[in-house]
This record gives sequence, C-alpha cells and structure tokens, in this order.
Amino acid sequence: MYESFYGLTGKPFQLNPDPAFFFGSRGHKRAFAYLQYGVYQSEGFIIVTGEIGAGKTTIVRSLFEQLDSEKVVAAQIVSTQLDADDLLRAVGVAFGLPVKTVNKAVILASLEAFLCQLAMESKRALLIVDEAQNLTARAIEELRMLSNFQLGERALLQSFLVGQPELRAMMRGPQMMQLRQRVIASYHLGPLDKDETQGYIMHRLHHVGWKDDPRFTPQCFELIHEATGGIPRRINTLCNRLMLAGYLGEKHVLERSDAQAIAREIADEMGGDGALASVAFAPSTDETAAPAAQEAPSVADAASLTANFRRIEDRIDRLDRTVGAAVDLLHNLLHPDKATKPGTPAGGH
Repeated sequence: MYESFYGLTGKPFQLNPDPAFFFGSRGHKRAFAYLQYGVYQSEGFIIVTGEIGAGKTTIVRSLFEQLDSEKVVAAQIVSTQLDADDLLRAVGVAFGLPVKTVNKAVILASLEAFLCQLAMESKRALLIVDEAQNLTARAIEELRMLSNFQLGERALLQSFLVGQPELRAMMRGPQMMQLRQRVIASYHLGPLDKDETQGYIMHRLHHVGWKDDPRFTPQCFELIHEATGGIPRRINTLCNRLMLAGYLGEKHVLERSDAQAIAREIADEMGGDGALASVAFAPSTDETAAPAAQEAPSVADAASLTANFRRIEDRIDRLDRTVGAAVDLLHNLLHPDKATKPGTPAGGH
C-alpha cells in the first residue's frame, strides 16, 4: 500500500527471507564466511546459531545461490522435533530419494548408493538442517553416523546445522562429544548494533529505490534499535508497520514518537498485561530536544518488548513450517511418482 505513495519499487521490509536483501553486517559477513569455508573444506560439520529472526535463513539462501550445482548437490530440511528414523527419511526425501515407505535399512542403503553415485560424477552432497535445536540426541547421532559414509578417503556427505541458541547448549552436552570432534567451525550470529541497525534499514530502502521519502530522524533510528534489540526480523516488523502508518497519515518524516506508537500497537495486539503500552520512552515528541531530556526505557520494559517480539516470531516460524509441510504433502499426494529434485531446499522459510 505505501510503496507507491513513497515512490518505491517494492516492499522493503517483508518478513520472508530474501537473499536479494542480504545485508553484510560484521556478524552476517562472518557467518557467511564460515559457511563458505565449510563448503571449501567439503567435510565435517559447520554450526551456526542465532536468535529467531537474526537472519540465519537469509544467509543460508544466499549460500544456495552461490553454490555451483555442477559440483555440489545441496538439500535443506527444517527440523520439527524429528527423531532418528524420521530424520533419516527426511534426508532421503530432501535429496529426492523414494524412501517414504521403506524401513531404515533401505533408507541407509539408498542414501549411501546415492552419495556414491554423486562422488563418481565428481559431485558432492551438502545437507543443511535448519531449526536443528529441535533434533533429539538420537537424531543428531544419526547425522554423525551419516558423516561416516566414505568412498576411499573422500567423505560423501557434509552437514551444516543451523539453529537457535538452544543448539549451542545441546552441543556442550557429554552425549555430543563425538559430534563435536567432527565440527570444523561454529559461529553465533548476534544482533545488529545501533549503527548497523540504521545501515540495515537504509540498505533495504535503497534496494527498492528509496529517494529520501520518507525520512527517518536520528531519534527514530535510535528508538527502532532500542525496541527491536537489533534483530533483523523485528526491525522489519516494526518498520513495515511504521511506513504503513506514515502512508496513512501522509507523513514524509518519521519520528521517534511514530516508532514508539507502533511499538505500543504491537504490545496491545499481543494482549497480556499490556506492559509495552506503558513503556516509558521519551515523553516529549520534540525531536529537537536535547538527548539528555529524553527518558530511556527501563530494563524491564525493554525485556518485555523483546519477549513480545519473540512470541510474534515464534508464531510466524510455526506458521511458515506448517504451510511448507502442507505444500510438500499436497505435492506428494498429487504427484506420488515425483520426488523432490536434488538441490532444491525442501520446506523451510
């Protein structure tokens, strides 16, 4: 709705991960470099963790776009509380193998034969497991066992585990000792700092032809960073609503008070005790006031805002996974003779 009003060529703050909007913050560049390093090594495990909405999936999709399909056959699965046997079946389906109704022994034999065939064609297989914190210990052990598949001295399967911070805690457990020995690199993707938050917003605006309309005041950028904690998806959520409100109010300058109002709207929609509605951001709407005259949010209010954003993100993630699974199921029912093509991410958003 607001795109034409502001002369934009597209929607700058969409929630769906899009590699075209990849923003190279220090953390995102480093995480991407770790994945590239893993592809170059062609063996072992790479682990990338980060908060919900930190940009992990965008990084993975950017990696997919750069892979040479003549050399690497990549597949992606999204873990939703998969146990060992279900994970093996999901891996087979992701690589396009007909393993939906066969037993574990056949799945393993089919996977090994497929991986050996790739090696004979001078190709290799890459598996990316998203939401890996949902895997059981037995499922992770099955992944480790799959890494034992070799042809001569050559490893046949490489795996990247991508997940929320809980995955880091899982990896520290004593039962993960053998897998830790196979990990060649790991990285935790943190939030954007204040300057990166502003750079991220400007990057997305410029990508859709922004020409200084609307203009964000410095105090508005500060409020966005405070309210979102520098998490990209939270920034998208707030900025998308902020620009819509600007369009409805025919505003061409977006101020701190505008972003504050949107944060309160989100809090009201979440229900509960309405803590966000009473967040004590700067009471003055005078953008020219001295910074010392502005009241900072309390630690408790900031924590409440972060918690509410996380609940929103959890709902979005669950919806994305449900829709993806439903689409896959419908496709399989309509086309039972066709398997997912290798190199195409299965499910996942």
